Amino acid sequence: MSVFKPQLFTRLFTKKPAIQTLAATAFGAMLWFQGGVKGNDTGGMIPWQPGADEYALQLAGAHCMRYDKYAVITSVHPWPGDYIGFVCRRAGRWGPAYNGH
Repeated sequence: MSVFKPQLFTRLFTKKPAIQTLAATAFGAMLWFQGGVKGNDTGGMIPWQPGADEYALQLAGAHCMRYDKYAVITSVHPWPGDYIGFVCRRAGRWGPAYNGH
């Protein structure tokens, strides 16, 4: 387990504005995209928020790809505080990766 040392962080990222901007962007992207998806190899949930429908399938797909599966959105509850549900399915005869062999 790593220990976060604020002094080191402050020393590294307060000297150069370009590094500050890059670090803030990377940290924001990590919180925005990785912090939202909760699940396992069978599926999961993405917190709904305005505009979430536009990127939900990509987030679910990236999550399921870790298990060599593809994502299928199963439910969308468009209310703040609710979730977009998805399942992870193994590519097979009827899946999107079926190539006829």
